[in-house]
Amino acid sequence: MEKENNVQDVKEGKIRDVYIVGSKSIGMYGGYESFVRNLLQQHKNNKLIRYHVACKANGQGHMKVEELSEAHKTGKNEFEYCNAQCFLIKVPEKIGAAQAIYYDLSALKWVCKHIEENDVHEPIVYILASRVGPFEKRFVKRIHNKGGLVYQNPDGHEDWRRKWNYIIRKYWKLSEKYAVKNADLVVCDSKNIETYIRDEYSLYKPNTTFIAYGADVSPSKLTDDDSKYVDWLKKNDIVQPYYVCISRFVEENNYEIMIREFMKSNTKRDFVIIATDNPKFAEQLQQKYNYKSDKRIKFVGTVYDAELLKKIRENAYGYLHGHEVGGTNPSLLEALGSTKLNLLYDVGFNREVAEDAALYWNKGLGDLAELIDTVDKFQSEQLQEIGEKAQKRIKEEYSWPYICQKYERIFVNVDMDTKQ
Repeated sequence: MEKENNVQDVKEGKIRDVYIVGSKSIGMYGGYESFVRNLLQQHKNNKLIRYHVACKANGQGHMKVEELSEAHKTGKNEFEYCNAQCFLIKVPEKIGAAQAIYYDLSALKWVCKHIEENDVHEPIVYILASRVGPFEKRFVKRIHNKGGLVYQNPDGHEDWRRKWNYIIRKYWKLSEKYAVKNADLVVCDSKNIETYIRDEYSLYKPNTTFIAYGADVSPSKLTDDDSKYVDWLKKNDIVQPYYVCISRFVEENNYEIMIREFMKSNTKRDFVIIATDNPKFAEQLQQKYNYKSDKRIKFVGTVYDAELLKKIRENAYGYLHGHEVGGTNPSLLEALGSTKLNLLYDVGFNREVAEDAALYWNKGLGDLAELIDTVDKFQSEQLQEIGEKAQKRIKEEYSWPYICQKYERIFVNVDMDTKQ
């Protein structure tokens, strides 16, 4: 009953203090980091919401205030960006993977202290990812004592990721369970994730809502003959038009299938892989398929220039997407917004996003190779038609203004969307 009463007690039409915990920084790289940046930009002049955002002061992925345009320091451990108060949390770097848990708990401690010391009434604390579920209860109680609400974004199935050992997977599952149990509202960026949360944790009768991730639909500021793009092509010996994949180089993104099938295909186009470094996984694939012997397959490292990345997508013949874990994937949205032809691994998350604006493949031997050979012969009219469908899909359902309007609704006007 406490959860339901807190939802009903929030009044409409007042300035809402919203605290965001869980993103490492405010930036363009990383799903949560990009989300926070776009949310603050869209709500910069919103008079009904006052944001407070946690950021890492040090360690991997930490916030570099000096590199964020329009941000300015307001104190030793605080800065302002788009009218939001942002606070820096220092973490001990020697604790390795436990940094993420330490960071979230320290941020929640700061949030509760700030709420209590400033007598903030009816705040909303939005926790991104389910890393500290078993430890949240005491913080939730303090937030509820001020008439506040705790919103939770569970992300994707972290316990499914192959990089984690058995014990860590068990922890992620336990943490997800308690995060859902403690939340007043679970915000899911995928309808598939929302269905999973409702079914898996039906015992707790979770309040859920669906708000997808957003995408930038504006074209690249670079021209086709811009030296930045031309030099990138030349440096990596890439001939246009090419196939491309942009994502973390990990097993659950199905690189093994994509490389195996591309090698089987008859296309003469390059397969450009823009990915994080993972030498162990790369060596496994080399031993199994000897992909280095295929001159079409080109690993080109990472690209952190947003405009260059957009130009690379725009000029690609096709985009290959192999993600099978998680909800709405940012790289898929960006591809649909920029690349005409998108070839996606056939899983519910991906079909939900693209619908009929993409083509699909499975893990069967020869399936993707056959699809590549088919689309390789597409006429320009066919490419144009499917590209227009993709653009339309993104503009209507996944643009940042549209997504941020939905967030304004659940932050400002707590209504039936937040109740069973």
